[in-house]
Amino acid sequence: MDSFKEFLLDYMDIKETNESDLGNYLKNLHLLDEEHRPTLAGILFFGKKPQFFFQSARVICAYIKGKDLAVSPFDKKDITGRLPDILENTQKYLNLFLREEHIIKGFEPEIRREIVPAVLREAVVNAVAHKDYTVGAPIRVIIYEDRVEIRTPGKLPNSVTIDSMRIGGSHILRNPTIYNLLYKMGMVTDLGSGVRRIITLVRAHSQKEVLLQETDNEFILTIPRP
Repeated sequence: MDSFKEFLLDYMDIKETNESDLGNYLKNLHLLDEEHRPTLAGILFFGKKPQFFFQSARVICAYIKGKDLAVSPFDKKDITGRLPDILENTQKYLNLFLREEHIIKGFEPEIRREIVPAVLREAVVNAVAHKDYTVGAPIRVIIYEDRVEIRTPGKLPNSVTIDSMRIGGSHILRNPTIYNLLYKMGMVTDLGSGVRRIITLVRAHSQKEVLLQETDNEFILTIPRP
């Protein structure tokens, strides 16, 4: 409940709450059902140990000194906790192994990362928002010598296609409650333009193309490294 109160204060500007108010907010945000049981989103965002209930609701990060998944990872980390913490710690992991250079402009140094941070953030947030949580597999974020792959369990929902994602023409939500919470936190735009924005930013930054693939059991977004 302390975590939920912080959320109300930080993202909904709600300062004073009593027990009745908290119950109503939890229900209205679909974090509790009519039987006062926590929902999937309630547990993933505010549960004390979300993976006790949903073991695959995590991200496995790996760094491979090569270009093939068959190569043993140089480093690997299993990232668990609440979804906001998972997002933050996945970003930190990516920052550990992706290059950055310091450019001097005038008297001030400027850090230029090899992949725009907004691209990585968008890709990981999209994976968390659209993962099929009925599939017992974690999201995988793999850094290779030449690319970064974000592998999200589950097939694309309903009428969503790779072509429609490329032009920002799809906005079908697999997990509307999770998406709504991410929207309140300012992590998504509610426009369905995430993949389109990733493609545009990568082209502008490195003149390379993002690869989108769907297999029988996962969606793979590949971001080239310069």
